[in-house]
Amino acid sequence: MADTRFQLCDVSLDGPLQSARAHIERERSLAVYDLLEDNSFIPVGHHGGPYRLTLTLANAKLAFHIATENGTPSVSHDLSLSPFRRILKDYILICDSHSDAFHCAGAARFEAIDLSRRAIHDEASELLKACLAPKVAIDLDTARRLFTQFTCCSCVTPPITLGLNGCRWLQPRQRRE
Repeated sequence: MADTRFQLCDVSLDGPLQSARAHIERERSLAVYDLLEDNSFIPVGHHGGPYRLTLTLANAKLAFHIATENGTPSVSHDLSLSPFRRILKDYILICDSHSDAFHCAGAARFEAIDLSRRAIHDEASELLKACLAPKVAIDLDTARRLFTQFTCCSCVTPPITLGLNGCRWLQPRQRRE
C-alpha cells in the first residue's frame, strides 16, 4: 500500500471545468474515483498530507490549488495550457473518432483508433508530469488521471479551443450570402 501522506484525498473542479452533460460528468467521476484510489502526489517542500486538490481554469491556465486534508493551503500553481494546445486538439478529434467507431466501425478500426487515443493520452500525461515537476511530483498514472479531469470537459460539444486569451467556445461559421 502506498504512503497516504503523499496522496490526494479529494479532487474538485471549479468554474468552466464542470460539465452539465451527464455522460461527461460520469467519465470525470470515474476518473476521480480511480485517481483517489491510487495516486502519488508530492508537493515539493511539503512533509505530507493527504492533500485536497481544486482545479480551476482561468486565462488559459489551469490553477492547481493544493491544501492539506484539514483545508490548510499548501501551494498553488498556475499551469499554462499553451503546451497542451496541439495535444488537446488531437485528443478531442480522436475522442470523436473513437466514439463514432464504437457505434459503427469494425473491430480492427476501433482498436486502431483506441491505440491512437491511448498514445495521445500518454504523451499528454508525460507533458503534464514534466510541467508540474517544479511544484508537484506525480507518477504517470496520476498524470493520466489528472489529464482526464481537464479533458473530459474539453470533449463536450461545442468543443473549446485554448487560445492565448483563454478558453472560448467555437462559433459555427456564418455562411456568406
